[in-house]
Amino acid sequence: MELKDLKQFVASHDNFEIRVITHSGSRFYQVELEDVEGERHMLTQRAKPMLFRSLDDAYMDLKRAGIHRAYLVQHVPHDEVIGRDAHYSEPLTSRMPLVF
Repeated sequence: MELKDLKQFVASHDNFEIRVITHSGSRFYQVELEDVEGERHMLTQRAKPMLFRSLDDAYMDLKRAGIHRAYLVQHVPHDEVIGRDAHYSEPLTSRMPLVF
């Protein structure tokens, strides 16, 4: 989903979740939208995943799209390494609310 498509989606929908995703050991952030049907859409630029170097950069583009709340999700490979299921969508164990 391109940034212009995200702006249009936000203007016409109100039931969705925005996630700012980072991986342990990485300095980059990606933005993902999950709609009411459970479909996930990565924010892209010219059909390639959009990467942000800082949370501030992600905040600026999300604000321009009309979004002021999101969740920070950090993927930690430890769970997969020891054979435990990863629980990225459980709010108390893997997500931190962001307001900007």
